[in-house]
Amino acid sequence: MAMNDSVNILNSAYLAVEYIDSFLPDNPLQQPFKNAWNYMLDNYTKFQIATWGSLIVHEASYFLLCVPGFIFQFIPYMQKYKIQQDKPETWEKQWKCFKTLLFNHFFIQLPLICGTYYFTEYFNIPYGWEEMPRWYVLVAQCFGCAVIEDAWHYFLHRLLHHKRIYKYIHKVHHEFVSPFGMQAEYAHPLETLILGAGFFIGIVVFCNHVVLLWAWVICRLMETIDVHSGYDVPLNPLHLVPFYAGARFHDFHHMNFIGNYASTFTWWDRIFGTDSQFIAYQEKEKKKQCITKKKAN
Repeated sequence: MAMNDSVNILNSAYLAVEYIDSFLPDNPLQQPFKNAWNYMLDNYTKFQIATWGSLIVHEASYFLLCVPGFIFQFIPYMQKYKIQQDKPETWEKQWKCFKTLLFNHFFIQLPLICGTYYFTEYFNIPYGWEEMPRWYVLVAQCFGCAVIEDAWHYFLHRLLHHKRIYKYIHKVHHEFVSPFGMQAEYAHPLETLILGAGFFIGIVVFCNHVVLLWAWVICRLMETIDVHSGYDVPLNPLHLVPFYAGARFHDFHHMNFIGNYASTFTWWDRIFGTDSQFIAYQEKEKKKQCITKKKAN
């Protein structure tokens, strides 16, 4: 009975979104995107699309999303939004991070990406334009992937902080006490595999078109680069996502090393009380700000 109720609720929600979508104006980018997608299908094989297309999407998304945070360090006005203002980025650290990223991307992640084609073939996942899910289905699927990845990340990330194994693997990622966007995937190769596995679970569960692979890559990179950016910028659209952790939440994890283990959402840390030190820190900072304002007045 409960299952039938859940199905009816989902069907009703789907119909409601379709009804609202019918009133929205046509997307002016849809036709150019359709033409580009069909051109890709006509001129490249599925293996080339799944392998090299996925690599291009990952690399282009990663470094383009890092650009704003990289530029912020040269803009004095943006420094008021930097969370750890006493720890500026250095060229030496950024160069070291970049070199490690290239190794991880091309020697760890690329071999995994090469399996994308065989994954889509095994599960008979379509590539065609006509089979592509609607935008709101993609949004829902990406959210589902994020929920699954967040659960995986919380428990495995917390395990990597165990005193018996921390220094062998996860310590590499914590070389930077004050993180910056490009450092999001700076990690030990084993950590790349262990925590990265959570990315693929949602794909196995939800994937009904190759476009979800790319949409989820972009969403996941957008989130992880944002929380590692080191800047809490107002009007960040990601803050509209329910229970979104954000840059301050994860920045505290790098500064404190203990607590705030989840990647995207706050609920696992709240359930297990691993955000207690963060909450205490926030309260302390608020008191400091109140005292400063009173003195200024």
